Parts: sequence; structure tokens; C-alpha cells
Amino acid sequence: MTTQSTQPDLLYSEEEVALRAAVRDLLADRCDAAGVIARTESDTPHDPELWKALSAGMGLAGLLVPEARGGQGATHREAAVVLEELGRAVAPVPYLSSAVVATEAVLACEADELTARLASGRTIGVLAVSLGTAPGAAFSTVRLEDGLLHGELTGIADAVAADVLLVPAQDGGLYAVDAESVTVTPRVSLDLTRPVATVGLDGVLGRRLGDAEPAVRRALRAGAALLASEQLGLAEWSLTETVRYLKERKQFNRPVGGFQALKHRLAQLWLEVVNLRAAARNAADALATGSADADVAVAVAQAYAAPVAVHAAEEALQLHAGIGMTWEHPVHLYLKRAKADSLAYGTAGAHREALAELVDLRAP
Repeated sequence: MTTQSTQPDLLYSEEEVALRAAVRDLLADRCDAAGVIARTESDTPHDPELWKALSAGMGLAGLLVPEARGGQGATHREAAVVLEELGRAVAPVPYLSSAVVATEAVLACEADELTARLASGRTIGVLAVSLGTAPGAAFSTVRLEDGLLHGELTGIADAVAADVLLVPAQDGGLYAVDAESVTVTPRVSLDLTRPVATVGLDGVLGRRLGDAEPAVRRALRAGAALLASEQLGLAEWSLTETVRYLKERKQFNRPVGGFQALKHRLAQLWLEVVNLRAAARNAADALATGSADADVAVAVAQAYAAPVAVHAAEEALQLHAGIGMTWEHPVHLYLKRAKADSLAYGTAGAHREALAELVDLRAP
């Protein structure tokens, strides 16, 4: 990918606004809070019908894939808009895992047949790298002996929904492995809408796609960049719903939102969310345009996104008072997703350290 040095465009185009409206309408019809909570209590945390509507119905699984390779030929900007809406709904679908992270890894390997399958949404792909791995950090690999893969990988997000796993091996290759040939053991996840699992490989045959190092780096960078848009979506929902509730809730015969102390807290949160929007849009735009500053933009976005998303969800929980503490109210879903996202693709601290290296401001 060629790099360019251009001014970032943080605004939404008409097409992106229309895409947002379409995705939000779909989620309003098919992803209500009660349904998401019910899924977290079941053995099937993912919603296959919603995934089918998003991928096959709207073609959103192939946004990052060029038209010549079976996709929509869009950019990271459009994918970011989709993730904002999925974050607002805490949608239990493997979009970030499959349509962004796995797709980017496969695109780096130029595996056209698998790329087309991921773009159609018929196949769900998952990169078998721990969810907590930051771009540029070391990642676990499995052994390759006599052409077969052996080993165990932990913390793999959405592995329970995968049809194909992209497994890095010690020989430096990235291998496509049929999910039915591995052992996927679900683990207790804080965020039940994005479950993690341990993947065991005991003499499994895989198809070498290409070199693991550049593919994994590219995939994790895209995952970290667009995760900020998901965090933006959940922070916006937290702020909007809290303001709405405080306008309706009354104490001493006046709306709770009229109390000055709460106004100050909401104003501070609004400023944080606005700044998060700028950082998230900048990261998505940098990837979309191939900016030379893409690594810096991603590090800035993730260094800022996690604390804001967690703060927004915590404020929503506290300011909803007693009702916010109930299982039936969806705010706990947002707090759990925000907390889990704060560890995904590197912590805020890890990204601050990476940023310091990138701009040559190392700690003494």
C-alpha cells in the first residue's frame, strides 16, 4: 500500500451518513437490548441471523475487500461507521473479528478464494492471536511437525463462531485451518457478547496462506484502529441514554438532569466523547488513505479511546442509579464491553508507549 501525506478528513460523507442510517435501522429492528441480554444467558452468544442480514443482506462483510476480489471496494472509513453502530447496539456478531481483522490478514496474503468467502459472509474467519495482543507486540505461534500443526492458543475472540481459523506457526507461515478440525474451549468472558476461547491443535492440517508476520501486524493495526470506532459508538450510547434518563427522572419535583453537579459531569463526558470521535475518525481515515502517519493515528486513538469508553459506561451506570444496577437494564452490557475493549489489541498504556517511540519522545 502506498503512503500519502494529506490532511485528515474527519467529517462523514453523504454515503457514510446513509450507511449509518441503514445499519442503525437494521439494528433497531433485529438487535434489541432484551434480545442481546437473553443471548448472553444462552449457549449461542452470537446472533447468526443478524450476521446474515449484515453480511449477505447488506454486503457489509466485504467492505474492505476490493471489488475485483469479491468485495464492496469500500474503505476503513465505511467499516468504521458500521462499527460505531455495532458498538451502540453491543451487537453480538463477529464483525470486527472476521470482516476486519481476519479479512486484513487474508488480504495481506493475497489468498483470493478465502478472501471472497469472507467478503460474502458465508465464512466467518478468526485470526488465532490473543485478543489482548497489540500491533507490533510478539504473538504466540504453534509448532509445525511433518506438515501438521500442534499447540494451544489462548484468548481467541469469537473462535466459537469461526468457520476457519488463521493460525500463525513457528515456521513463519500463516495457515488457514478448518474450525471443525480443532478443539475450541470457551472461557469465561467479561464481555459475553464477544466470547473468548482456547484453541487446541493436535496434528491438524492447515493451508499455508503466506508470511504470518506482516499479515498479523496489518490485521492487528486495523483491529486497533477500528476498535476505537466501536468504543466511540458505545460511549455515545452511554452519554445519550444517560442524558435522556436524567431529563425524565425527577427528584424534589424537578428533573435530576437540572442539578448543576450532574450537568458538569455530563458536560465533561460530552467533551471526551467529541474528542474520541476525532481520534477514531482520524485513525480510520489514515488507514483508508494510506497515510504515512497511520501508525501514529492508531496509537493516539487507542491511547485515548479506552479510558473514555470506560468512563462513559461507568457514568451511565452510576447516573441511572438503582435501575442501572439491574440485569434487565442494558447498561451492564456496555460497561463490560468497554472494560473488555480496554484490553483488546493493546492497553492504553501500551499504545502510549508505542506512540512515544513513533514520535521520538521516549521516557528518560
